[in-house]
Amino acid sequence: MGLFDSWSDLFAAATPWQEVEAEAPKEEEEEKEDVKESKDDGEDGEVEEEEAEEEEEEEEEMVDPKEKFEEECKESKGCAPAKHHFEECVERVQGGENKKGPSEDCVEEFFHLAHCANQCAAPKLWASLK
Repeated sequence: MGLFDSWSDLFAAATPWQEVEAEAPKEEEEEKEDVKESKDDGEDGEVEEEEAEEEEEEEEEMVDPKEKFEEECKESKGCAPAKHHFEECVERVQGGENKKGPSEDCVEEFFHLAHCANQCAAPKLWASLK
């Protein structure tokens, strides 16, 4: 690689009008096309087996235990005050009772509730992972 090639590569990387290249098609789309083609060929037995295998794979997806623990913690007594403040804020914002103005949102209250749920769920999560 010569000096000119290095400079042209640097220039090409720095220019905002670079040429955009398309990505390869997703594998799922290719599989769907293969399934359609095989249906047309009359291979119904094999297609049904492939579809059954795909359904089994979809059913075996794992559920994140953290989400389950956080939902339980949001409903617990420990997070009740944070949840109460969040729900009050949501009602106030949706009901139009904004005392602070139209730009009020419930981000702060949401983060307090999320923090409480995370603090409560962390020990349960670590215990389940051991």
